[in-house]
Amino acid sequence: MSADPAPLTYPEVGATAGGALPSGYRHVRRTERLGAGPEVYHAVAAAMADWRIHRDAGLTVRTEADRPALGVQFVTGIRLGPLRIAAPCRIVWYVEEPDRYGFGFGTLPGHPERGEESFLVEWTGTDDVVFTIAAFSRPAAWYARLGAAPARWLQDRVTDRYVAAARALAAG
Repeated sequence: MSADPAPLTYPEVGATAGGALPSGYRHVRRTERLGAGPEVYHAVAAAMADWRIHRDAGLTVRTEADRPALGVQFVTGIRLGPLRIAAPCRIVWYVEEPDRYGFGFGTLPGHPERGEESFLVEWTGTDDVVFTIAAFSRPAAWYARLGAAPARWLQDRVTDRYVAAARALAAG
């Protein structure tokens, strides 16, 4: 992992932190109720904080950081048959509060897509625990542009896996 801060590959840094996602990209916004109470919230937040939400979704994570924090670089990977796709990213926003935990990460050179993705778990005033994934992306690598439909399908499947991982963690 290089200590050099590589430039992000898109200009709308931090857009997944709230509000409207930028135009010109494919958008994903998914919010799921995971349960209720502090146990559920803390279980999901802890899994996000040790990269387990990624690993439980079937991705590899390579980083020198023990946990997400602003500026941390990491590389996720997914295997598609004999192929392994690596996706370098950097944390561009981070929140850790008693009832909200999350972070957004942006793409770095070498990522097949260009854009940002975020995870946020919130323990609401009604005691519900809600998990939100927000993303905007467009193809960057030639193979992602060539295979835009399969890339969208893969993004949707990985989002489903993240939600399934969060649900399993919430259930204990």
